[in-house]
Amino acid sequence: MNEIENITVGAVLKQIRKSKKMSQEELAHRSSLDRTYISMLERNIKQPTITTIFLLSEALGLKPSEFVNLLEDEFVGYTIKRTTV
Repeated sequence: MNEIENITVGAVLKQIRKSKKMSQEELAHRSSLDRTYISMLERNIKQPTITTIFLLSEALGLKPSEFVNLLEDEFVGYTIKRTTV
């Protein structure tokens, strides 16, 4: 089984946005987020809060649970590497 340190939303977010024929600018406008932030999410530079997931989901015409289910599908077969500090 593959190990990862973080679940990242970038690839899934970009895939959904493109399937809806939506630009980053349009998604930013619909979600009340900045376009540069959308770009950073898609490139996995930033990770969204739960509130941001709700805003993005609504803007994309999804329920937040549908967005999370797509993330779940993306990471089937992976385990999250747990480290203690």
